[in-house]
Amino acid sequence: MSTCVFIQIRCKPGTTYKVAEEIALREIHSELYSTSGDFDLLMKLYIPSNEDVGKYINDQLLDIEGIERSLTTMTFKVF
Repeated sequence: MSTCVFIQIRCKPGTTYKVAEEIALREIHSELYSTSGDFDLLMKLYIPSNEDVGKYINDQLLDIEGIERSLTTMTFKVF
């Protein structure tokens, strides 16, 4: 069973659309939204059960140029 996480992404000024395009090209997300507030993007991501969550996020997402900061929220139970 995969692990569902939500990742908020803060981008360097002027790079949000480039970051979103790169995420879309990688096809790793379930959903991706632009948002207002402290973060620019909100992504829903399912991490394969055989993968380490932190390593997967680092290897698949955080190497994208323009990402300044991220905040990951783990999920537990679906209601």
